[in-house]
Amino acid sequence: MAGRFTPQQGAASRARRPAVPRQVTPDARVTWTPAEPVDLRLVLGPLRRGPADPTFRMESGGSAWRACRTPEGAGTLRVVARDGLVEGTAWGPGADWLIRSLPALLGDGDEPAAFEPRHRIVAAAWRRRPGLRLLRTGLVLESLIPSILEQKVTTDEAYRAWRLLVRKYGEPAPGPVDRMHVMPEPRTWALIPSWEWHRAGVDHKRSSTILRAVRVARRLEEATAMEPAAARARLELVSGIGPWTSAETVQRSHGAADEVTVGDLHLPGIVGYCLTGERDTDDEAMLELLEPYAGQRHRAVRYLLLAGRTPARRTPKMPRWDIARI
Repeated sequence: MAGRFTPQQGAASRARRPAVPRQVTPDARVTWTPAEPVDLRLVLGPLRRGPADPTFRMESGGSAWRACRTPEGAGTLRVVARDGLVEGTAWGPGADWLIRSLPALLGDGDEPAAFEPRHRIVAAAWRRRPGLRLLRTGLVLESLIPSILEQKVTTDEAYRAWRLLVRKYGEPAPGPVDRMHVMPEPRTWALIPSWEWHRAGVDHKRSSTILRAVRVARRLEEATAMEPAAARARLELVSGIGPWTSAETVQRSHGAADEVTVGDLHLPGIVGYCLTGERDTDDEAMLELLEPYAGQRHRAVRYLLLAGRTPARRTPKMPRWDIARI
């Protein structure tokens, strides 16, 4: 019987190939002057899925590295902000796209001046963090897939699954950076065998949702041209994608200033504790508390999370279920 391509075969064949020298010369670069100072860690932080994320890295010197799959192909972006200037350097087939998208990525289309603090704790965080902008990646699957992996599990479990799957089935990031990978293309996600999802600790419900999403990847990516609410509605047409996942996605893909994450285990309690001292706040009460920030509710939540005021735990952490051992 003729052999059939699977992701494992592709990964094995890549491993047998001789090492290709890393490309040092960039394919594109730009210097951009933002209207206001930009704090790279605050702006790009939401893209980082754990300390060992193979698609994102912050270096001690302040530079940020991002490996992603653009509409024009795989690409690696290095960003440095210094003395009021932002320098972007990119490698790979997606380099030009990454450079064109750099201002939007760093919040150039964001409108922080529209935000007015209504609570003392929010105002304090707002003053301390003048470099916060809401990023806009212009990519859906890049944020959607890891958000699906984070459904109903601990963050450590989700980060581990993302790390293992991207390293095994993604491709090495273009350019001079080591140990970074571009996430798999939609067809490769669709070819991952069931036992590999299991080894990564991903249950059938989440893996099936990802498989349904990548089958309509083109239609989902079209949502970047929609308003956030309409984009969320399109995402939620895919079975298994609900309000929590769609909000987490458009916050990153669209820079959606008003899209609040509901259905989160901890967020309502944190918002309630920060604003009223009550730790038993539910989603309905959280949205009521955030009503003074209508149009800017997600930004208000970002400032509340940066305030660092969280209620002490009264129950053990959510148990970790390692389905890979079952």
